[in-house]
Amino acid sequence: MPLPKLAIPEYEATLPVTGTKISYRPFLVKEEKLLYLAMESQDNKQMVKAVKTIIKNCTNLKTKVESLSTFEIEHIFLKIRSVAVGETSEFKVTCPDDEKTQVDVSIPLAEVNVEIPDDHNAEIDLDGNVGVKMKYPSLDVFIQQNLSDNPDIEDVFELAAGCIGQVYDKEEVYDSFTKKEALEFLEDLNADQFGKIQQFFETMPKLSYKLKVTNPNTKVESELVLEGLASFFE
Repeated sequence: MPLPKLAIPEYEATLPVTGTKISYRPFLVKEEKLLYLAMESQDNKQMVKAVKTIIKNCTNLKTKVESLSTFEIEHIFLKIRSVAVGETSEFKVTCPDDEKTQVDVSIPLAEVNVEIPDDHNAEIDLDGNVGVKMKYPSLDVFIQQNLSDNPDIEDVFELAAGCIGQVYDKEEVYDSFTKKEALEFLEDLNADQFGKIQQFFETMPKLSYKLKVTNPNTKVESELVLEGLASFFE
């Protein structure tokens, strides 16, 4: 005779930027174990795989996880984690004034939001006639292109080419092109125009939280800005 199953609460959330509504539940012990094993391995690929598996198991997104942007995945995971093991995350941070003293901090996860810089724009006017509409890189793409030991200019171009969703001028919208064509398009830009593409990535939305810490040795109060999912689980 099978044992009874416990009721698991469900929650709803709205994803930043896209406004997509999702439902989610806390992760269970089996999923928490998966996460701990990945964290202990200190392998970025294992960590990414664990986070994606947990999101697939704990939300109604399932196969759509592969197309989620980096900041959407971070936002969802933080929501799942907060209802699973507590609404605060406690860890140590290093005081900026002497860069060695560590202090304990407690972060209310409900107050950690995805920040969208004022100067961020996915639609980029390149010269008054031609523009591009960018799409956000998936977590797989972001990890592949940005966590290599020595990323070079080719990595930057590959990432940018893969994130061009549309190219448009005053007469037509181009949304069917190859990766090679996208790379050739980027190579024909001048430095100022390519700089606008780079700004899209530099100002991408990300998890962010500001806090103040006081160094117990120097009594100096400093402000810290924590960014990205890893900052909240050190």
